[in-house]
Amino acid sequence: QLQVVESGGGLVQPGGSLRLSCLASGFTLDYYAIGWFRQAPGKEREWVSYIRSGSTNYRTTVKGRFTISRDNAKNTVYLQMNSLRPEDTAIYFCAATSGGYTTDLRLRVWDEYKYWGQGTQVTVSS
Repeated sequence: QLQVVESGGGLVQPGGSLRLSCLASGFTLDYYAIGWFRQAPGKEREWVSYIRSGSTNYRTTVKGRFTISRDNAKNTVYLQMNSLRPEDTAIYFCAATSGGYTTDLRLRVWDEYKYWGQGTQVTVSS
């Protein structure tokens, strides 16, 4: 049984920070890529970041503000979000795929990922 579960969302003021967690079970992170996606009401799901082994990547609008990392001992991936903006408000999802042979381009597309969490709400508002 392969599962990922997100946590750490909440309400924060513009300029504030949050750290999201993605706990993986039933598989080892070494053999999977983990992606973060987000979806605001009435908008399409969009890719935020991914990590695969030592490789990470970010969409342009979060680069320099967000950092993705992995703790293999805890089988957990984190998304540290700093300098948050109102436009970052969304439900954030983590997702997993067996990405050993997957290109960078495909890891930015939601349907590449096989296993999804239920999401955690992030609200940035004054």
